[in-house]
Amino acid sequence: MATGPGHPAWRRAAGARFFCTVGRGLEPFLMREVRARLQATEVEYILGKVFFTTCSDLNMLKKLKSAERLFLLIKKQLPFNVSSVSKGKIFSEVQRLISDDPESWLNVISFWKNLLELDAKKEKLSQRDANPQKMKTGKNGTIIGTKLKIEQMQETEENRECQLEKQIKETLEQGDSLTKREKFQEEEFPNVAKAADTHNENNLTFRVSCRCSGAIAKTFTAQEIGRIVGIALMKQFGWKADLRNPTLEIFIHLSDIYSVVGIPVFRVPLASRAYIRTTGLRSTIAWAMASIAEIKAGMFVLDPMCGFGTILLEAAKEWPDVYYVGADVSASQLLGACDNLTAAGLKDKIELLKVSVIELPLPSESVDVIISDIPFGKKFKLGKDIRSILQEMERVLHVGGTAVLLLSEAHHKHLKDCERSCIPMNSKGRHADELGIEKCVPPEENTSISKTVSSSLESNNQECLDKMPPFGSLVPMECYKVSLGKTDAFIYKYKKSHAPRL
Repeated sequence: MATGPGHPAWRRAAGARFFCTVGRGLEPFLMREVRARLQATEVEYILGKVFFTTCSDLNMLKKLKSAERLFLLIKKQLPFNVSSVSKGKIFSEVQRLISDDPESWLNVISFWKNLLELDAKKEKLSQRDANPQKMKTGKNGTIIGTKLKIEQMQETEENRECQLEKQIKETLEQGDSLTKREKFQEEEFPNVAKAADTHNENNLTFRVSCRCSGAIAKTFTAQEIGRIVGIALMKQFGWKADLRNPTLEIFIHLSDIYSVVGIPVFRVPLASRAYIRTTGLRSTIAWAMASIAEIKAGMFVLDPMCGFGTILLEAAKEWPDVYYVGADVSASQLLGACDNLTAAGLKDKIELLKVSVIELPLPSESVDVIISDIPFGKKFKLGKDIRSILQEMERVLHVGGTAVLLLSEAHHKHLKDCERSCIPMNSKGRHADELGIEKCVPPEENTSISKTVSSSLESNNQECLDKMPPFGSLVPMECYKVSLGKTDAFIYKYKKSHAPRL
């Protein structure tokens, strides 16, 4: 059974239904983030996507750090069965994504427009406040301005903004209030605007971005599916296709798990950081690492192999009242980091040092948190040097401190085989219990595939954690296998349990 804006589940809680695409393995981080940052409800996931409901405005939605892209959800349903039906039958079922419930499409598009309009009004108000009207000074030095007029304009804007917010909240209820006559008009006269505030939705231009994976990708190309959907949209709503500069983009992903349809909320991906000039580690990975490091105000946070400084940039943007130090042996890497700090306006927040990670000029047990992307073997050999790196980190980290490290599969294997300590592990079950992950299985659907995919993510991470022994006094607490694109890596969180013996 499909769920979308016309379905009661879509309006189960106040707010709109969104989903984000997310790097493989980062789903737990995004689930925690939308709950904490957006007070999101009905949070669920499938591999590569997190679904949630929230009342947050665009300004808050823009602050998501672990997501790739953000979409308004139009429809989510079970996958198409391509093994037992003809190609023509599948094409017909794809068209029914639009024709079976056109009202849900119009509801989401109306909500999307109101969301953008409210954001534009807030932006305009913000710009006006940043550039106040010029004041005139009289003979006695008295400021003769237009303060009263400005206050009146602000009050008018606030009233309009409240009305617009009310309209957005009521958008989700419009489908239930339509009379039979209005439904008849929509069906018989698709070129008539649905309501005064929809601004001629039939005149929208659009393009379809389609992705196929799994069994359906072996039968159809993304272009074929996109063409079928495009024709259905033109027939149903009278919209015009525009591949270069459309008003609206429709995103469709057909897989073995779900068929998902949505509207991108922002043209630029959330993962593209405007404040990072020279890219290194992917910003979503860097933020995820910082998010589990337990950073608090006044702490000393160190990245002893900072590269271009991406981890420290993400941490300093989120937790500013902290003393950050980045170290690297490479002058060129530090130059790139310096450029990034300048571009981000954080040059006074992060100190850079040109030193070796195995010879840090810091007293023992002086650092509260270490976060670092361990090089993947291009600069360091995997044997002796990886041990030396961790030993130096262990030395400068104080007891009870946290170390969050990104390890390659080769690093992971080497450390797993290294039995330097007999400290017993007692963290089994911690990862899954702490996350409180909800499976993406609506109660009205029986989806064994989704259950298998969801549970495999947790079990794989727990298996990595169980197999990793402590490194001296560094005890592994959490583990996440994440995708870096062409390769996979492991985010490990360690706690220093005791002072190492001399």
